[in-house]
Parts: sequence; C-alpha cells; structure tokens
Amino acid sequence: MRKTLLPVFALGALLLAGTASAQTPPAPTRTRATIESVSETSIAVKTRTGQAVTIALTPETHFVAVSHGEISAIQPNSYIGTAAAPQPDGSLKAIEVTVFPESMRGSGDGHYAWDLPNANTMTNGVVGKLDNAHGRTLTVDYKGGEKQIVVPDDVPVVTLAPGDRTLLKPGVHVVVIAAKAADGTLSANAVLAGQNGVVPPM
Repeated sequence: MRKTLLPVFALGALLLAGTASAQTPPAPTRTRATIESVSETSIAVKTRTGQAVTIALTPETHFVAVSHGEISAIQPNSYIGTAAAPQPDGSLKAIEVTVFPESMRGSGDGHYAWDLPNANTMTNGVVGKLDNAHGRTLTVDYKGGEKQIVVPDDVPVVTLAPGDRTLLKPGVHVVVIAAKAADGTLSANAVLAGQNGVVPPM
C-alpha cells in the first residue's frame, strides 16, 4: 500500500511538470488517457487523441484517486488547484478545480504554464476572498502572488485522495505523469485515476 506515502510525495512535482529549465532534467510528461489493459509492470492506454501507449509501472509509482466534488467544497481557506484561461480584464476563467485534502496542502503551490488546449495556466494556492454574489469569484493566494479566478457553475470540481494499484482497471480514465527515457519509453511517476467514471479534468 502507498496510501501513507502520498502526503510525503511531492505532488508539486506532478503539478509542476512542464516547468523544467535547461539546467534541470527533462520535465515529466502528462498523458491523458483511458486504460486498455493492466499488467504487473505496465498499463496500456489509449490517449484522448487515439494513440496507443504503454507506460511502465515501478515500485516508486504513486497512485491518486480522483473523485467527483461539489462546487460547495470550494470554501475560504480551501487549498485548490485550477487550470484556467486568461480573460481580457486580467482575471482567469477556471476550466476545472481540484480540491486538495488537508494532507496535500501546499502541493504545487504557485502559478505556472499548463498544457490543456483550453487552459494554459495552473494556479495552486489557498482560497482567500470568495464572492458568490455575481457567480463564484475566488482570490487564490500562493507564495509570491495571487490571482482572481472566476469559476462558472458548470466547471468540473474534483477531489483527490491517496490510492493504490486497485484503481487501475480497463475503462478507467487517467492522467499519467511519466518520465520519458532517451529511447522514448515512459515510466509512471504518478497515476491519477478517476473513480466511478470521473475523467480527471486537469
């Protein structure tokens, strides 16, 4: 079981994947896919673009359960992550919101580039001001700054929890954070697996 290890696991490395500089090792890749099959040492997946990919599992692979959440879970002092798109007024429009458990508070803290087609930023931080009067508008505070984020009512909200290999089943939607070797093979650092049909929106 890896459940007790997850709070120690630097989930920030997972959420900051893609921000490496030329002086650091290549950033992990994010593969958004559906599991086709599972073996003791790998998972075969089909990406959202239809590509078949095999990703190795190792004793160091971490597993995270992604479950449906309610927008009411976003409260002042909640620790969240949100992929968002810039708006003309300087605010951000959320495409998804991930509510972290208390044990993961601080994971991936900051504001940085993201690689969803409709969301090119990720902001992880603490919910400060929350205005429900004109739609849900948040101020998210992180080390070194803050961002104002508008959260439409129909935005997917998910919660995270420590998981294990039993999450991996054919048909499960995943986001796999993997290291890419020189020969192009992938080895999973972490697998975020949707529960009960959830498609991890990050």
